[in-house]
Amino acid sequence: MNDALATAKHFYFLLSLCWSVLIQIVVIGGVRTIFESGEIQMQKQMNTNQLIKETHHTKEQAQPKIKVVDSIMGAGKTSWAIQYMNEADSERNFIYITPFLSEVKRVKESVTSRKFTEPAHNGNGKMNNLKQLVTAEKDIVSTHALFQNADTELIDLLKAGNYTLILDEALNVVDQFELEKDSFQQLQDDEMIFIEEDGLIRWNEEGKYQDTPYNNVKNLALTENLYYFENTVLFWTFPVSTFKAFDQVYILTYLFRSQQQKYYFDMFNLEYSYKAVEKLNETYVLVDHDKRTPYDKTWLKSLINIYDGKLNNIGDDKHALSVSWYKKPEHANLVAKMKHNIYTYFRRNANTPSILNMWTCYKNNVKDLVGNGYKGVKHKDGEAYKQKECFMPFNIRATNDFRHKESLAYVVNRFMQPYEKKFFISKGAEVDEDVYALADLIQWIWRSRIREGEAINLYIPSKRMRTILQNYLESDL
Repeated sequence: MNDALATAKHFYFLLSLCWSVLIQIVVIGGVRTIFESGEIQMQKQMNTNQLIKETHHTKEQAQPKIKVVDSIMGAGKTSWAIQYMNEADSERNFIYITPFLSEVKRVKESVTSRKFTEPAHNGNGKMNNLKQLVTAEKDIVSTHALFQNADTELIDLLKAGNYTLILDEALNVVDQFELEKDSFQQLQDDEMIFIEEDGLIRWNEEGKYQDTPYNNVKNLALTENLYYFENTVLFWTFPVSTFKAFDQVYILTYLFRSQQQKYYFDMFNLEYSYKAVEKLNETYVLVDHDKRTPYDKTWLKSLINIYDGKLNNIGDDKHALSVSWYKKPEHANLVAKMKHNIYTYFRRNANTPSILNMWTCYKNNVKDLVGNGYKGVKHKDGEAYKQKECFMPFNIRATNDFRHKESLAYVVNRFMQPYEKKFFISKGAEVDEDVYALADLIQWIWRSRIREGEAINLYIPSKRMRTILQNYLESDL
């Protein structure tokens, strides 16, 4: 027995020695074939893992954490969000951002499974209170301005938490930063900032100037929010680093592909998926946007009485009623004619009282165009006074105060700010100005009583804008 065991051990030793020599010969000869069964199994396992990574199931698991819920007004986006937050695990925390103060109240009242808190000043400012709430892992609801001054401390706190961001309406994420030319030059001369090749403005953290009157510049630069482009300093009103700090992000909006935030995400290579809201029985669900039920706009088209007559002649030119058109001194008489047209439309065509009239133009032209029958009465407080207001900015999305308005005049031909358009195009974004114009127009119209399912009258003299709207009503956008 012992002799047999010794013989077996000796045979195993000789076999191992021969195998080792064979492997060395093969390697020295440059042959890379894998002999050992263990390594073959490992290689097979690696191949299997690579195949698994490409299956449909795991691709769905690896979806972007940013989900754009792009659905038409009235589809139930906010209702879905309230349902989602009510049903979510208690370990998950939420920050809900909305432009509507009324929606802040709605969220606080309708989400009954958790308690939402609004950041307050509390002596040290709202930002400090926000950080305290995040540290305490509270559910937070506030308006869009909340993150405009987000600093690195807040971003680190968000990363450490288990937060989901729900953003009600996409943001205009880029704006001009008010900084005098001399101040900007001083920042460079004193080496407080430097500008990278792509225009990003960085703060010099090693420099001798740290606590200065330019701390607002420092804060924005440290969070990579400042850019220098064609002699203009631009800043992000919602830092990209803030989006990255959340576990999940949901953006509730409509026509996202026309919005600044879409260009912004593309510029920073932030991945996102498109979803839509649908209602099944009494439950709201998210579906892939390309698989949603097509919109039937028959009802919407039937509620909009678009004026068609000679009062439209003033807007026949492609750029008529644009910002630059109103600014031209030679158009002074045409501007006066536009004022007369608005008055005529409300008085003779719509024939509705002032309290039911709503109109808009560019802010700088209000005094030139306002007139009797749509002047309105503007007061700060009181529901009765709010109903008497007639002017509403063309890009507003944060009010329901005009939901009783029946007759509308939209005397704007909307284009992107030239610096915005050039900036995003220079960063590789594809800009669609027609859909950009449509998004604001649709949201403005939706402030009226059409949101209640009631018919409206609409005067839209710009031929370009009118055509954009008519094409939209025939489309599945």
